[in-house]
Amino acid sequence: MTHKDAGLVFNIQQFSVHDGPGIRTIVFFKGCPLRCQWCANPESQNQNTELSFNYNKCIGTKECALCIKACPEEAIAESGDNSIKINRELCVNCNICAGVCPAKALEIFGRFMTVNEVLKIVEEDSVFYSRSGGGITLSGGEPLMQADFAWQLLKEAKSRGINTAIETCGYANWDNAKKVFKYVNTVFYDIKCLDADKHKQFTSVSNKIILDNLEKLCREFPHIPVIVRTPVIPGFNDGAEDIIAIRDYIKNIPNISYELLAYHRFGESKYPYLGRDYLFKDAEPLSQERIKQLKAIVE
Repeated sequence: MTHKDAGLVFNIQQFSVHDGPGIRTIVFFKGCPLRCQWCANPESQNQNTELSFNYNKCIGTKECALCIKACPEEAIAESGDNSIKINRELCVNCNICAGVCPAKALEIFGRFMTVNEVLKIVEEDSVFYSRSGGGITLSGGEPLMQADFAWQLLKEAKSRGINTAIETCGYANWDNAKKVFKYVNTVFYDIKCLDADKHKQFTSVSNKIILDNLEKLCREFPHIPVIVRTPVIPGFNDGAEDIIAIRDYIKNIPNISYELLAYHRFGESKYPYLGRDYLFKDAEPLSQERIKQLKAIVE
């Protein structure tokens, strides 16, 4: 198998009921053009396979040190506290160290999979799809960063009678996105903020392409239900004016519904595994009452 025949996937989650109609299997694509400071899946951002290190699982360099000996790039060294440190500038994510780690403290996020390999897992739950109206949902990361693979996967899924959905931030070349949307039954589309400057400050990219693509999607595929989602992030878009702006922007676009997602910190623990800091560590989740108030604005 060559990489051109496969897509880079970092997780496949079965029995989901929150990402499309019915019971669904979520295929998480690796790679994202955004760098949202609150991202719950930091392992999804890098377009390449990526080494993670869980300090709590490490046996210790006194007892083990197999990874240090195995690393061909000399990117792993003793840290001085009976553990290891990784020089990520030297690391090439070759997976050799993860392969010799007996405690699985070292793991690689991401593996290349063919369409048939993915759908073999998806079809394990076909009985649940037929009963619930479920199917496959592409998520990430950003599936449109691997548009050719996403297109092949969705096209084949549709040919097998599997309902399809995609979760996207909308930041993509339109021709690539258009090719993918042709084989989608439902689109979940993130609109995080209408303020262009604030959007770029917190996600690293402008929202212009995102908004342009939403309008093109609704214009060229009026039959596809589009669910616009806004993750409500403390200190970023949790003001009533932020939500009202998005609500008013989409209210005259046909076949769109709108929902809010509450901020959570479930992904915070993964940042140290990648040698990164979680920039939103001081942010507190909004109260249920506040979320209720914002949802009332949408409704």
